[in-house]
Amino acid sequence: MQVVQIVFSPTGGTQRVADIIAGALGKPAERVDLTSPTAGFSSVHLDEEDLVVIAVPSYGGRVPALAAERLAQVRGHGARAVLVCVYGNRAYEDTLVELEDVASAAGFHEVAAVAAVAEHSILHQYATGRPDSADRAELEGFARRIAEKLAGQNADAAPTGVPGNRPYKQAGGSAMVPKGDSSCVACGLCARRCPAQAIDPASPRKTDPERCIGCMRCVSECPQGARKVSGALLKAAGLALRKACSERKGCELYL
Repeated sequence: MQVVQIVFSPTGGTQRVADIIAGALGKPAERVDLTSPTAGFSSVHLDEEDLVVIAVPSYGGRVPALAAERLAQVRGHGARAVLVCVYGNRAYEDTLVELEDVASAAGFHEVAAVAAVAEHSILHQYATGRPDSADRAELEGFARRIAEKLAGQNADAAPTGVPGNRPYKQAGGSAMVPKGDSSCVACGLCARRCPAQAIDPASPRKTDPERCIGCMRCVSECPQGARKVSGALLKAAGLALRKACSERKGCELYL
């Protein structure tokens, strides 16, 4: 059995969760990066012998549209899939059921689903430092239970009780559009690394608000710290989420 990762992780939190789960299931033989704007996802073909960890962040309780679009191009060919959604300690709402639908349409056979928490990619005061050691222990325990299922008689049974709604909640646009400030040296790293290609390489201080998905990769990777979101918007969002994010939420497994 070959373990494969298919991950959309602009700022690294979702990748860390995927690494914990996949690493506990077996050494990953391949990693497909759904954030790559140039990868040919239609050339990725799996088969029934593969075990695939498909991990995405939850953006406003939904699968990021760009991740869904790229995952839909992959050919699963009946490969077993562990679906993972990662959220910033608020809620993941319809993310897992939407991921189920996208993965199924791409030909994957779902055998387990996991919801996990990582540090909020915009409001870093929430779920700071997660996944932490407690999360790691919990996720590794989930992986052992998934491996036990795969070795048993119900290996191909779909997980039960996965929360979410169909139709999904309405997806909102991103109001958090980072822009470059005067410390920008126009190195172009943000433009090259932007999953949505929303930054003009010739003028990287500018961001196309229609294309930007608010993933914050440019903010997290700018070597000059020149990419920022409006401080007023950050403050307002922090206050709006304070109650929902105040209590530590744990990881969840559906088998």
